[in-house]
Amino acid sequence: MTLTPLSSLTVVLLLMALMSPLQAQDNFKQQRQALVKEIATDLRSSDAILDASELDPRVLDALRSVPRHQFVPDKHKHQSYRNRPLPIGYGQTISQPVIVALMTNLLELKASDKVLEIGTGSGYQAAVLAELVDKVYSIEIVPELAERAAEDLKRTGYDKVITRHGDGYYGWEEQAPFDAIIVTAAADHIPPRLLKQLKPGGRMVIPVGSRFMVQHLVLVKKTQDSDILTEQLLPVKFVPLTGDH
Repeated sequence: MTLTPLSSLTVVLLLMALMSPLQAQDNFKQQRQALVKEIATDLRSSDAILDASELDPRVLDALRSVPRHQFVPDKHKHQSYRNRPLPIGYGQTISQPVIVALMTNLLELKASDKVLEIGTGSGYQAAVLAELVDKVYSIEIVPELAERAAEDLKRTGYDKVITRHGDGYYGWEEQAPFDAIIVTAAADHIPPRLLKQLKPGGRMVIPVGSRFMVQHLVLVKKTQDSDILTEQLLPVKFVPLTGDH
């Protein structure tokens, strides 16, 4: 009889199946703590990007609290706390944790803020936001992802995140204005309706650029007089913003 060697993924999944649920949770928690420490170290002294010497401690606490593995497909759970994007189906990804940390930090959120997210994806970024603010509204254009993210957010206790299926390019006019807007897919320009739905004094973070050209993370600030200021921060790579626009 010939024995077929097990793949490394199969071995990991078998070991996870043998663990008690409590052991598995403890293991994920340890991995999450290590990941947050890595992110804090990587972004420390990134003054040109953060406008500060280190990440806001509240953002780090949010990353420590959100169970990223609950938003990752089963076959990739063993990679949940690696600092990398992961596929979630339908050509989409769950963002790299360091990018989630950076974009969240750039919004400079207050607990009373109302935030709009364009591109719910897995729901992970929305969960991080929900650790920091009272109201999160999130739009996803892929119906299957919108449904799955809504279920996962509810299952993990993030009831304050309100989701819907739709084209995020046009924002969520019925709930506007927003103190902050975060866009998790790249557009070739900043959508005008999102600028309109941003409160005076608000901030938006959005990757700008096409799929086949260099994209840059852009910080948008709307002054109290409704003037728009933009700052190009660093090169990034995001899936494209889709829709009929």
